[in-house]
Amino acid sequence: MLLNLILLVVIIFLLFLLSMVWPPDSPWSPWWRTSKRVAKRALSLVNLSDKDIIYELGSGEGIVLITAAKEFGAMGVGIEIDPLRFYISKFLVWKNGLGKKIKLKRGNFFEADISSASVVFVYLVPKAINKLLPKFKKELKKGTKIISCKYEIDLPILKEDKKNKIRVYVI
Repeated sequence: MLLNLILLVVIIFLLFLLSMVWPPDSPWSPWWRTSKRVAKRALSLVNLSDKDIIYELGSGEGIVLITAAKEFGAMGVGIEIDPLRFYISKFLVWKNGLGKKIKLKRGNFFEADISSASVVFVYLVPKAINKLLPKFKKELKKGTKIISCKYEIDLPILKEDKKNKIRVYVI
């Protein structure tokens, strides 16, 4: 019994490590993290303000949303399907006292209504981004900004930070 438990822990740990270097063309989402520094830079590129509502699709631990609320005064909505990441983000939002500024939803962002966003943040693999493109064009208002870390989107580019691999697009 103990051997089975140890084996399970080792497998979970190895899957966690694998998720950090997941191939970019995979349909699954790796456990990538956005640093606070990159989040702040990305949000500065769109001139985020307290008038904005930022959606983070695949919000992970909520670092972008927490930065948006604390440093820029924006309201945020995070959508995360993974239960572990979802509950970590709920804890971090609570710990930072941002429950009134950030709403977290556990679910599939392909099925969520994102029409109230003025800014959308994604750090997703290309397959997921390409699948989201019709949703962006259908649901987002003209002028909505989309921030993408690492990967390009087939939309008009507004700004780019090559050093940090951040691109800002506009609908």
